[in-house]
Amino acid sequence: MIRVLVAEDSAVTREYLTYLLGQDPTLQVVGTAKNGLEAVEQTEQLSPDVVLMDVHMPCMNGYEATRQIMERHPTPIVMVSSALSLDEVVMTFEALKAGALAVLDKPAGLSHPDSGKAALRLQETIRLMAGIKVVHRWPRRNSFVPPPIPPSRVASAIRLVAIGASTGGPTVIAEILGDLPENLPVPILVVQHIAPGFTPGLAEWIGRGTALLVKLAEPGETVQPGTVYMAPHGSQMGITKSMRIHLTQRVEENDFCPSISYLFQSVAESIGRSAAGVLLSGMGQDGVKGLLQLRKTGGVTIAQDEDTSVIFGMPGEAVRIGAAQYVLSPRQISELLRGLV
Repeated sequence: MIRVLVAEDSAVTREYLTYLLGQDPTLQVVGTAKNGLEAVEQTEQLSPDVVLMDVHMPCMNGYEATRQIMERHPTPIVMVSSALSLDEVVMTFEALKAGALAVLDKPAGLSHPDSGKAALRLQETIRLMAGIKVVHRWPRRNSFVPPPIPPSRVASAIRLVAIGASTGGPTVIAEILGDLPENLPVPILVVQHIAPGFTPGLAEWIGRGTALLVKLAEPGETVQPGTVYMAPHGSQMGITKSMRIHLTQRVEENDFCPSISYLFQSVAESIGRSAAGVLLSGMGQDGVKGLLQLRKTGGVTIAQDEDTSVIFGMPGEAVRIGAAQYVLSPRQISELLRGLV
């Protein structure tokens, strides 16, 4: 059994989340908390496998509770948010930065047509996060040695960087972009798997920590140097040979929209050897085939290393099939990108 602590100030929502988790025979709710202070205390007392944490709570919000739990009793934490306001979304990503592993939108009520899918997504996320050893998953910043820049690539013009990530990705993307200069001479395209409604807030949050301009991609716009374009939820994002954003609602075989592989394949076809692709932490295989295609066309391909990945699924599979030329920490990725461009 996976033991779960539910922290939520609304009694109705708390009861509903407990009910949804109880529908999975592998999950057991061992306690509930109505504010962040109780969440911290009960985490220490009950030692749950996972904490399901609301963002806005009285006495102590979800961000501060997450920070204290990670300092005093490190435990996998999944944030739930209604994503109703920008401030709440930004606070959610601050909680991820403090150590939470994933963020979900609050499941819709039983009368909603998507309630079944939301319940399954909640249960699956809890099961997945329960197996993560949080105390061993933070980036190592000591003894940093920049990776070698291949001589053949230094003289070549990298015109575009594409980045893809899933679980564990937001904080890594923020770290990588935060280390890049304002005058970066290339645009960056980003696909991040995230719950519906969170992408605008993610762009806002990342933008606060980087000198680069971060925005949601718009159809047909010409990409500009020093600008980060994030794929909107529900749209596949690609790039044309004339360096214009292409958005479509086509759903890929892996059922992700936006899909990392769609982005990488588009970059491979349109930009080829003048592009760099970066595949970060996440579960599954989205982005793996696309990264391999980019490498075959001569582009530079990079995967996040296992030590700093919350989940090594996507980058690990890219390494296994030979899609990644480099396997690096976030800081090393920033160094390599700066050297290439």
